[in-house]
Amino acid sequence: MDKKALVVEGGAMRGIFAAGVLDAYLDYEYQPFDFTIGVSAGASNLLGYLAQEKQRSYKVITELATSKDFYSLSRFAIGGNLTDVKWLSDASMEQYPIDLERLFSTVPFYAATTDIETGHAKYFRVSKENMSGVMEATTALPIAYKRTPCFSGGCFTDGAVADSIPVKEAYRRGARDITVILSHPLSYNMPESSSYWLMKRLLRNTPKVAETLATRAKQYNQALQFIRFPPSDATIRVIAPPENFPVKRLTRKKRLLDIGYEMGVEAGKQHVLNLRGNTHFSREECTACFAV
Repeated sequence: MDKKALVVEGGAMRGIFAAGVLDAYLDYEYQPFDFTIGVSAGASNLLGYLAQEKQRSYKVITELATSKDFYSLSRFAIGGNLTDVKWLSDASMEQYPIDLERLFSTVPFYAATTDIETGHAKYFRVSKENMSGVMEATTALPIAYKRTPCFSGGCFTDGAVADSIPVKEAYRRGARDITVILSHPLSYNMPESSSYWLMKRLLRNTPKVAETLATRAKQYNQALQFIRFPPSDATIRVIAPPENFPVKRLTRKKRLLDIGYEMGVEAGKQHVLNLRGNTHFSREECTACFAV
């Protein structure tokens, strides 16, 4: 039987949009998916959604991810972490604990990581036993986070290095009705990087990760093409921020984060109401309401 999947992109602070979308889903008790896949901040957002903890992700982003304990240029300048994802994960669980029984009694939840030995994506089904390691690894941005998470016989870094939008993986796992929450507007295409030489130098101890980063834009744009032109047997529904989305990767101003969150809430609300037939929007009024 064909499956329904939810795929959530990362994007650091841009994840506030997905946090809003998923909170709208909770408002409308919208959980029709057979499995979910998240990357980086997208995986973190799925924790709150699957545990049915409304506004947990919003609080984690606006109260903890804006803290100097998480993001510190001065710490990075003296050889420490720019972004301390282990601290963020631990602080999130301490200040906003979730019901693990409820989390893991729902649908399967996968998180994407990047294997540092191969540079390839590896997808872990998150469980009570591996959650700490997987959630650290999926957000462990190379260079910005100094520690390399190791578990399950390997060592891993941020899943967005190898697969920022794992929509093809959802399809490979049998999903034929796929909802994708992006962190950039629909018009976005990732530009090619001109700094491979620098990545190669900074990541000389993990050359496969450097090689994968060099092709990241190509892989990212191929995922977008898959979304825009899906296989004939698949339906892909896209929820993306509007063109005037004010949040950037490192935005920390709460006023802008609140705007981004409300944009997500509205997009999620429109998506659900349109699917249920309660409201009918045109494509211009609600791009999130239509399959591509």
